[in-house]
Amino acid sequence: MGRKYFGTDGVRGKVGDFPITPEFMLKLGWAAGRVLSHGTHGGRVVVGKDTRISGYMFESALEAGLSAAGLDIRLLGPMPTPAIAYLTRTLRASAGIVISASHNPYEDNGIKFFSAAGTKLPDEVESAIEEELDRAMTMVPSAHLGKAERVVDAAGRYIEFCKSTFPNTLSLSGLRIVVDCANGATYHVAPNVFRELGADVVAIGALPDGLNINVDCGSTQPALLQRTVLEQQADLGIALDGDGDRVVMVDQGGEVVDGDELLFIIAGERHRRGMLPGVVGTVMSNLGMEHALNAVGIAFERARVGDRYVLERMSELGWPLGGESSGHIICRDCTTTGDGIVSALQVLSAVASTGRSLAELKAGMRKYPQTMINVPLARPFDVAASVSIQEAVQAAESTFAGRGRVLLRPSGTEPLVRVMAEGEDTVLVERVAAELAEAVREAIVRAD
Repeated sequence: MGRKYFGTDGVRGKVGDFPITPEFMLKLGWAAGRVLSHGTHGGRVVVGKDTRISGYMFESALEAGLSAAGLDIRLLGPMPTPAIAYLTRTLRASAGIVISASHNPYEDNGIKFFSAAGTKLPDEVESAIEEELDRAMTMVPSAHLGKAERVVDAAGRYIEFCKSTFPNTLSLSGLRIVVDCANGATYHVAPNVFRELGADVVAIGALPDGLNINVDCGSTQPALLQRTVLEQQADLGIALDGDGDRVVMVDQGGEVVDGDELLFIIAGERHRRGMLPGVVGTVMSNLGMEHALNAVGIAFERARVGDRYVLERMSELGWPLGGESSGHIICRDCTTTGDGIVSALQVLSAVASTGRSLAELKAGMRKYPQTMINVPLARPFDVAASVSIQEAVQAAESTFAGRGRVLLRPSGTEPLVRVMAEGEDTVLVERVAAELAEAVREAIVRAD
């Protein structure tokens, strides 16, 4: 389906470049309000944001547009994306709006929506909003304009929710934890969650100034967390991203524990309790995780890259757990969307219940070496339709003999094909990736 504005996760771009402008956000608020109210007066929308400076501007623009469409607005202020999904449900709102560009720098921003159920908006609703955006903006009668109100206890509500997902028979007492909030939306929430559950918390990346979100900190840049864990002699570290929907962790020795390893640990804990039929990952999930899960009797399925597709596959299978290597983990038995704090708590429940360290828990999974090579494209090229490329893929898979895999994936944002190989042997993985990338280059040249 062709879209003018919405991508796979809302509308996103550089601030000041269309459509990330105040004028567009005004119209987007109005268009969303029209669709969500079904053209009649009534309903409310909750609006939250991360800590980037442009959020103030876009919050005001959206508020004006929603009011013009006749919807009341509940302003949450800086709040994690998953908190907005949760509060959309508990405040019985028609929808939730998040002003955030997640792990991107402060120069970017974006808008994404949650349905009344706290899930991503269905495609047909996003399409309806795009149709309204092409119409002239009108306004409801003055008596029907929406009112705006700030929810002053939003952070406290969400903190209590997060704590409720941690077993009440367990405690984090005795654990020294470093929490990196990426100078983002979790700065006033995450440290309190872990502290109130008993942990000795050292907070870093918790002084946002509107410009430092994700700068040399957070889940995409964990080096600061690694150093701090070692300096503080902490038991582990937790790194969230700018809007709080992703998490990676660091063990006592300063080693990063990525999304695949965290997913394996959470799966293992649920499996021990007899609560897990299977796990959904993506085509990029490490083969080592799949083998480790299968070895203990846990089924594994792969979806397309993107939390939307992971969640769709989880819903189809009726499975409660899924996620991506990036640390975007969905615990559907706890909440409706990826939640970095909740996911970290599921890992910590395994630590607390078993008495084992993070390093010991991840040792049950061996990550396989993975090599990625990007092959540029001068023009559109259908990899799947190339006979020579498919023959090269078959040859590569034969070389691995079941002990590795290859993947060709056209980039959704750049003119290139990503060639990935992974397996048990690093040298073999690098050789297979190089040979397959060369086969793709030759096929592209012959097609020109």
